[in-house]
Amino acid sequence: MDKLKTSYMALIFGFLYLPMAVLVLYSFNSSKYSIRWEAFSLDWYRSLTTDATLVDAAMNSLLVACLAASVACAMGTLGAVGLYRYRFKGRNALQGLLFVTLMSPDIVMAVSLLVLFIALQLQLGFWTLLLSHTTFCLPFVTVTVLSRLQGFDKHLIEAASDLGAGEWQAIRHIVLPLAMPAIMAGWLLSFTLSLDDVVVSFFVTGPEFEVLPLKIFSMVRLGVKPEVNALATLLFAVSLAVVSGAQYLLQRKPQ
Repeated sequence: MDKLKTSYMALIFGFLYLPMAVLVLYSFNSSKYSIRWEAFSLDWYRSLTTDATLVDAAMNSLLVACLAASVACAMGTLGAVGLYRYRFKGRNALQGLLFVTLMSPDIVMAVSLLVLFIALQLQLGFWTLLLSHTTFCLPFVTVTVLSRLQGFDKHLIEAASDLGAGEWQAIRHIVLPLAMPAIMAGWLLSFTLSLDDVVVSFFVTGPEFEVLPLKIFSMVRLGVKPEVNALATLLFAVSLAVVSGAQYLLQRKPQ
């Protein structure tokens, strides 16, 4: 029975990660044609550093990801604290809308945001991309922080109030420190979502501001080149590191 379970898990993980392993392997292939292995080489990684358009796209992606994650983290944390601390009319409906946003297909959000920007007569580019990424990252931060807050002992805040702490002091010295692992995890998850997004970015960014996922998408449409394998491998490594850090923070127990 144990062997069957092990084989089943190996099959599942093999199905998920074997394509990525092949991608990483062929990113070190010296052959210009990915279907044939010749020798180990780092030439394709070196060529990435000399491509100005790729470097610019990577810098644009990092800038948008950092800003969107930071804004979404600040707003999402405040929203989670408000949902946790206060009872008001429409609170349950608001929580439900968060999950609706999480479950909405990317194409639906992309088209709706595009229609909104056109209605507001906003020029597509950096600001529309930043607003869009902040929008779809915000629910992830709120849900992550809120789930952490709901595991707290509420008597800690009541004890602080009995000792003379005001509302802001209780939030600053008790709620936020205890929620900090979830806040950081929310930031990391938002960073990954923004960095990897293709569908929403395709609709809401202009030709003057190109991001890395769209650059990779345009390169793949012309054929899978070795540089694409190297670029995708770097993007996968960054995403894996960030997600691993987020999971580590989420598993930490409140002190």
